[in-house]
Amino acid sequence: MKFNVLALDYDGTIAESGRAHPAVLEAIIEARERGIQIILVTGRIFGDLQRVFDRLELFDAVVAENGAVLVFPNGRTMVLGRFPPPALLAELRRLNVSFAFGDCILEAEASESSTIVEVIRKLELPLGLIFNRGRVMVLPQGISKATGLREALNTLRLSLHNCIGLGDAENDYQFLDACEIGVAMGWGSSTLHEIADEVLPGDGPGAVAGYVRRVIKSTKLPPNRIDRRRLQLGFTLDGRPLETAVHGRNILIAGDPRSGKSWVTGLLCEQLILQGYCLCIIDPEGDYGALESLPYVVMFGGNQSLPHLGDIARELRYSDISLVVNLSQASHSEKVAYLDELLPMIVELRKNTGQPHWIVIDEAHYFLQKPNIAQQVDLELAAYIFVTYRPSDLHADLLQTIESIVVTQLTDPREVSALAAMYGPEGTEFEWETLLGGLQIDEAALLPKVDEPQRKLRRFKVAKRLTPHVRHRAKYVDVPKQERQGFIFTRDGVPIGDPARTFKEFVIALEQLPLASVEGHARRGDFSRWVADVFGDHPLAVEIGKIENKCRNSEAANISELLLRLIRERYEV
Repeated sequence: MKFNVLALDYDGTIAESGRAHPAVLEAIIEARERGIQIILVTGRIFGDLQRVFDRLELFDAVVAENGAVLVFPNGRTMVLGRFPPPALLAELRRLNVSFAFGDCILEAEASESSTIVEVIRKLELPLGLIFNRGRVMVLPQGISKATGLREALNTLRLSLHNCIGLGDAENDYQFLDACEIGVAMGWGSSTLHEIADEVLPGDGPGAVAGYVRRVIKSTKLPPNRIDRRRLQLGFTLDGRPLETAVHGRNILIAGDPRSGKSWVTGLLCEQLILQGYCLCIIDPEGDYGALESLPYVVMFGGNQSLPHLGDIARELRYSDISLVVNLSQASHSEKVAYLDELLPMIVELRKNTGQPHWIVIDEAHYFLQKPNIAQQVDLELAAYIFVTYRPSDLHADLLQTIESIVVTQLTDPREVSALAAMYGPEGTEFEWETLLGGLQIDEAALLPKVDEPQRKLRRFKVAKRLTPHVRHRAKYVDVPKQERQGFIFTRDGVPIGDPARTFKEFVIALEQLPLASVEGHARRGDFSRWVADVFGDHPLAVEIGKIENKCRNSEAANISELLLRLIRERYEV
């Protein structure tokens, strides 16, 4: 993913004995010239920082008082907590405890911590202690450098997932853990080293300058060294959890139609969204609408006209918003033409802002086979999920960027051969064909890194999802609607039997209905109207509407069969 934010601790990271290292300041200037936003994150009281450091104009924001105070270049200040309680100050003075305080923080020598804890307990105050070398800081519970940085970046419409953070001490623990890449100083806390993605060698802040100059040469974040951000896929056949790392890698999800590809894709999308990543999901068939029930997910399209590109661009400028672009109402040619404009726009947007972090393209074989693939897909920043039942039709340059593949049941020999040739060791085509063809509806196979020497597929049971999936809404198959919402089949205007209140009842009745009655309902648009109004499944209603139009134009002789196949495939009746 794109690197566009650098967050720096002050004391011990870019400063020694309170003075910023000149070489680090020069590197910061170079980073700013490359468009990197620089945030200073410090435990110091802001007034104290101003007395020792006169180059605050180099920073796009200052997070002071260990996350409690935010200061922006226009002079605006935000205090995220409350002023230290007067009763606490009075009691500490009575006990001759030497301390300093700011807008929110109170700090003292670490040796006074037991006295401070006893006073807090006695006064029943909702305060917590944070140690930083030989000092102890007292803050309202829940405030840390991480919360302060997150609030500063939200204000600037930036994201922690595009951020590298550097720190050296105990109070940087949550801060580094929150950044996409957390770098601990080799001369700092050994405990911090254990959770950092990288430990910077050296003996002082001078080493930071070299690191900054190195990382700003690339527009992409450096690799996450410890794979701490992970996605659950399911469970191996012996019951062990199976996960994959979030690397900003390109992932291919392949399999037969109706084999569970969009279920697996939705499973990954749910977890990425809940981890705070910004997603743009291209949904040609309306399979991902249920994701809208998750926080900060917005759906465009569906039963509306194709969304304006400007509206999509505006939404994707918010780092906590994910979009589902539902194209199910459009014809195939309209989808292709629309994505010819949308995909390059997203590429350009992400190059400029770093968002969206992940781009999901379902039915990718329809849209990503043209020679202009470099304009449609950002092959450098990656972080795409491509979903298809015809992976062999994807552009060769795109296939070379795939780092992980997940395959649901795949029985097409041509596609199995193509995958085995691209990603499997020589001579494993038969093994792949046997494994992939034998997968059950709740199973898939994972090739976690296509460049691993072994390159062995791992069969697993797919995990359950938080949100429903349109093809798995069992309640629509078996749980009846109210009687007044049931579908009333008629013959010559006379009702036949009881109203169908579930899809199962509807399918059974439709199988037995005379063709003339089916055609009468179809010409009136009764079937599509019922599915849209009662079940709210507009994508299915659109597809049924197409069949009804064929019936009106005398283009469909087997209308009952077409309707039954469509409903069975979508809801697995």
